[in-house]
Amino acid sequence: MPAADWIAAEEARDRLGVRPQTLYAYVSRGRVQVRPDPGDPRRCLYRAADIAALTQRKARSRKVSDVATGAIAWGEPVLASEITTVAGGRLFYRGRDAIRLAETETLESVARLLRGGHGAALKRTERPEPPDHPDMRTRAFLAMATRAAADPPARGRHPLALAVEAATLLDVLTDAVAGSVTGGAIHNRLALAWGLGPGGPGADLIRRILVLVADHELNASAFAARVAASTGASLAAAALAGLATLSGPRHGGATAAVRTFAAEAAQQGPRAAIANRLVEDRALPGFGHQLYPDGDPRALALLDRFTAPAELQALREAVQAVAGVGPNVDFALMAACERLRLPADAPFALFAVARCAGWIAHAIEQGQADTLIRPRARYIGPEPESA
Repeated sequence: MPAADWIAAEEARDRLGVRPQTLYAYVSRGRVQVRPDPGDPRRCLYRAADIAALTQRKARSRKVSDVATGAIAWGEPVLASEITTVAGGRLFYRGRDAIRLAETETLESVARLLRGGHGAALKRTERPEPPDHPDMRTRAFLAMATRAAADPPARGRHPLALAVEAATLLDVLTDAVAGSVTGGAIHNRLALAWGLGPGGPGADLIRRILVLVADHELNASAFAARVAASTGASLAAAALAGLATLSGPRHGGATAAVRTFAAEAAQQGPRAAIANRLVEDRALPGFGHQLYPDGDPRALALLDRFTAPAELQALREAVQAVAGVGPNVDFALMAACERLRLPADAPFALFAVARCAGWIAHAIEQGQADTLIRPRARYIGPEPESA
């Protein structure tokens, strides 16, 4: 591609009319291709065609159908919710700053907050032994599927009954991940299951993780949970829908991509690994977030609490220097699990247990709305046959 097709950062920002952080966010989301400047390896060049496409998209008016389509993919808000919002680069649970909550709260207390509860602990029902399987992810799916197959629909039930069921479901999923039924706070139970002392610094880091990833507005898994709940399905069925959605590599499975990127950096050197991905128009997993152009506050809140392994810290610094984007919560979660020497699937397990609190809150709120989520498809297939 000719050199004229690549422009410097200053010109790219001027054409778009955006700040440096926004340009870097476009790069991290794969919307603008970038490569090192051959004349100065400390600088980057940006693909002019990508900048032009973004400029044109911002300038043209959008039809109603285009707006609806865009709302599905990182677009305009499509559902009213009192649960979670991202505002001013911060995350809030029912108006309370999640970063501050992570200083003192447990997942259980945050789960009650997300559900709209007054904060009093609820009595759980009896829990069965978790499924007998060596893999914690499989146990989690089996446990939630078993509940989804047997629990009654949520529609028409008293809010207190749903609240008790919600607390029990969170325990059931924790038991499945831990591999046993135990008492105590969820973060201590997970710490004990993974060979860390309950109440110690490792358990406290797990507690902070659980609080910070408990919900994230209308993400893919929360939306899936709300779709299931809109049919009147049980809370367990809604949570199972969320769990299934979380398993994808673009959601809760993203930490696996971060691990691959980190392995490339360890083998090739951080700057070489970054350059190879940029030249090949591949993403930098674990860095940048569309909702946080100035940096993911969840990641920073976690990374400030421990010393990341040296190789991961080197990768973080190199990405910041080359691409100008900071780590997101996927990187922080993987780094924390590496520091604590947790099982390989621990990042997903922590995400699942924490996010279950959010799924249930969304399911309850959607049930209260008493509306079925049923969008229409914009058909683009063959012409229908004549009668």
